[in-house]
Formats: sequence, C-alpha cells, structure tokens
Amino acid sequence: MDQTATGEPNNNSSTMEGIVGVPVEDKKQYENNYNAHKAGISHDEMVQVYTQWAGNYDKDLCPGRYNGPEIAARAMSSFYKDDDIRPTLKILDVAAGTGRVGVELDKFGFKLFDALEPSPGMLEVLRKRGLYALTYETAIGHGIIAEIETNFYDALVIAGGMGEGHIPVKAVDEMIRIVKPGGMIFVIMREEYLSYVPEYTGKLEPYMESLVDEGLWAKVQREVVANYSFNKNGVVFIYQKI
Repeated sequence: MDQTATGEPNNNSSTMEGIVGVPVEDKKQYENNYNAHKAGISHDEMVQVYTQWAGNYDKDLCPGRYNGPEIAARAMSSFYKDDDIRPTLKILDVAAGTGRVGVELDKFGFKLFDALEPSPGMLEVLRKRGLYALTYETAIGHGIIAEIETNFYDALVIAGGMGEGHIPVKAVDEMIRIVKPGGMIFVIMREEYLSYVPEYTGKLEPYMESLVDEGLWAKVQREVVANYSFNKNGVVFIYQKI
C-alpha cells in the first residue's frame, strides 16, 4: 500500500495514477496492482512486492480485470496461423509472472515456452502449472542474460511486464539479441504508461523506431486494444527481427 510522508498507509485512491475510470468494485485490486507500479518504485522493491503478492495475484488480476495474457495469445495466434507450426516454436515469456500467458498459449497449440521472471514467489506459482520447460529467475534489461544464447528463440512475448520500475527501455536490445532473425517480438502493455511512466514517456516508442531505422527489426503492428486491464486500453506492439 502507498504511504504518506509519516509512513502511515495512504488510503486515498485519488493519489494513485490511472485510478480514474476503474470500476468501483475493482478498486481494491487496482490498489494491489498499483503497489507494484507506484511512482519511484525501484526494481528490487517491485520484485519484493510481486513475491509477497504471488499467492493472491491470479485472484486479484483474474480474466476480466486483467486481460493481457489473452490479448497476447490472440496476437500470437493471429500471426502464427498454421496449427502445425505452433507446437514447434520456441517462445520466451518475459516477465512471465504466474504463467498465465503460458496457459493461454497452450490453448492455441503453442507448446514450447520458457519463462523469464525475477520474482521467486511468482515463479513458484508458475512452475506448479507444469507448462514451462525452462525458467530463468532474472530480469531483462540489466545486461546480457548469459544463460540465453544469441538468436535462440523463435518468438518473445511480454504481457504486463512494462511499468514503473519494471522493464527499462534498454531491454529492447536484449529482446532483439535473443530472438532469431525473422523471429517475432510481441509487447503488450497498458497504453497510458506511454504517457505517464517517466522511463517510457517520449523514450520507448522513439527508441523502438530508431531500431527500425537502423535495420535491426521491422514494425509489423501497433494496435490499441480495449479492456486490457481495469477497463483501460492496452497497446500491442509486434516487431520482426531482421
């Protein structure tokens, strides 16, 4: 829970960024989510929040409140239309959380996916699903991930991993490194983060475009989607590594 200057819990939801438009019945769950995204949160603090929240995460961010995993799976299935190809693709789920993206991918016939997630508590829940082959307890954007070879994955997906204290802009370089030439990168995030998260405002999309200009990847799609989370719009970015 956010705190006042005296260290007491701050229950005034009007101080929470993005609270406007959230259904009244979902405001407690929004507050729980906000704790992991509040202004100024560090990476280590964010990881700790998720570890403490892991046991209730799927209940608080159930389908309907948070639809990022479903949106991600639909985006991937719309690109990979061949049912015979889907089970053969090696996919990395970045900021995988409790593994809900894997649950949705499995429904569409994707079978080979690994998880990268810095929170041990979230990974514990994810591993119990029995869907992921490899799990990496680390974050992206803090240097090269030595355990993952260059040009290794056919596709990379992020759903819900962008936010204050979460994945930095510089992580895009590592995303490109670990995906094969011709491979796909799917980033699904809350649209408004592009306008009020300092790490992304005027930085994320310009950097993505600069890499297009450099010939490192090509933009396939930028689509705003409704009801990504808490009745708020999301944005789906799809890029192909060159």
